[in-house]
Amino acid sequence: MIQTRLLSSLDKLLPSANLEDFAPLSRVSVLRGEQLSFQLAFRAPADMPHRTWFRASVSGSLAPFASLRLVAFVPSQMPVYPESSDDDYISKEPGLFPDLLEPLKNGGAVPVCNFQPRSLWVTVKIPTDAEAGEKNIAVTLEADGENVTETLTVQVIPAVLPPQNMLVTQWFHTDSLASYYHVPVFSEEYWRITENFARTAVENGINTLLTPVFTPPLDTAIGHERPTVQLVGVKKTGEDYSFDFQNLDRWIEMCNRVGVKMFEISHLFSQWGAAHAPKIMGEADGKQVRLFGWESDASSGEYPRFLRLFLQAFLAHMKARGDDKRCIFHISDEPGKEVLSQYAASRAVVADILKDYTVMDALSNIEFWKEGVVTTPIPASNHIEPFLEAGVPNLWTYYCCGQCIGVSNRLFAMPGARTRYIGFQFYRYNIVGFLQWGYNFYWNQGSLDSVNPYLDSTGDYFVPSGDAYSVYPSPDGKALESMRIVQFFEGLQDERVLRLAESLCGREAVIAAAEEAAGSIVFSKCVCDSAALLSLREKINSMIAAAL
Repeated sequence: MIQTRLLSSLDKLLPSANLEDFAPLSRVSVLRGEQLSFQLAFRAPADMPHRTWFRASVSGSLAPFASLRLVAFVPSQMPVYPESSDDDYISKEPGLFPDLLEPLKNGGAVPVCNFQPRSLWVTVKIPTDAEAGEKNIAVTLEADGENVTETLTVQVIPAVLPPQNMLVTQWFHTDSLASYYHVPVFSEEYWRITENFARTAVENGINTLLTPVFTPPLDTAIGHERPTVQLVGVKKTGEDYSFDFQNLDRWIEMCNRVGVKMFEISHLFSQWGAAHAPKIMGEADGKQVRLFGWESDASSGEYPRFLRLFLQAFLAHMKARGDDKRCIFHISDEPGKEVLSQYAASRAVVADILKDYTVMDALSNIEFWKEGVVTTPIPASNHIEPFLEAGVPNLWTYYCCGQCIGVSNRLFAMPGARTRYIGFQFYRYNIVGFLQWGYNFYWNQGSLDSVNPYLDSTGDYFVPSGDAYSVYPSPDGKALESMRIVQFFEGLQDERVLRLAESLCGREAVIAAAEEAAGSIVFSKCVCDSAALLSLREKINSMIAAAL
């Protein structure tokens, strides 16, 4: 008989794993409106064929709300930076890691092997009007007379999960989609694929979408260009500029359909210092030409005049739509202290026009905020303490490849609990927004070459696996989720549950209960054990249930 075990969504089974090493999951509690994920792990005994196809099915009172996928392995040439990691990784060796949540093949069957464990990923979307009380969901594997069933008991708490108030962005790279699928930018197929990926983003808590009014000047080698995905048409006639917002309007309508809340306007100046203009294409003398780019000085010459004209026209258009307050603006990504004066000069070009709007950037030196150059800084999670101590209002945070010691992240090699725990950190410090740079970055460093995310999860050894993307491109133009994006979304759900508990029990009581179980909640330390994090969440659920 095959070996099976229910596991939490936080456990990661490497090909060499033993099921006995993982704590079995038997019961869990959830709120109405919550998304519950768990796994059925399985392995065949040595005396069975190396692979047998088993039919998978679900039953029980929650079965109508459940779906099944297979957890697939993805190769990692570099799961960690060799010089920069801690002890809380499941493996630091190159190899295969469980990550892709893959639709079932072969008529809904799964391959049960005798040489490695695999797992089914079960997603249960609890209705907001679900009947409270004890429910169950059973997962069955069946083949040629063999039938194995594991049952999870689910306690539905009679409280609805509150809406997500945090703003979350994971940078959306539509040029990656055009390149991977070989479709022209702004073709109908491009729009179809883009909307599919945007919808999956929203389903995972990404409610703020990077909006390429101009081709984003991000991760672009100096002197190099990324494919043009500029939404705003530009025409230069003599010394005058005019703007066409037709594609922008189509983008906004797409975002409205899928539930995007805010538009994160692409950066107005080049990355790491704001010294140059982004690539801007436009019509001049009847031809499409590059009007601005690496050769254009950011704070002097023609670009500042153009940018002011553009922003005035853009804001007038967005105001007419009633959408201007949905816009968030950037100057330059990740400027260092050494370029503070250049950043300030570039910011001054647009400061008066954007004075009534949120202008924010990812940076980790608090001097930008202290000198009033940035009103909404986004410090990295491993550099956030000075910003917390200074009481910076409306604080955001971010992580990328450099946040790999102590802090939460979504790398292949990190335990799922470490990825999810950030929800408790968000709550503890009243974080209002989160940024991560790679929802679907399918390029190498500098965006010089495209990569196949199924084969190269590091971008030619650019970043540890898991940093550059959280979804995979399916053959039919849809985004396939990773374990990591779901685990992060579970962290966002935890933050919402904590807010509900606060409304019922008070903030001090919620923090005290959480820290009694987990120790002091700080960004520099994470709960990395699946059972410990589930126990922590159950404690908060118990507070809610007792207060109802």
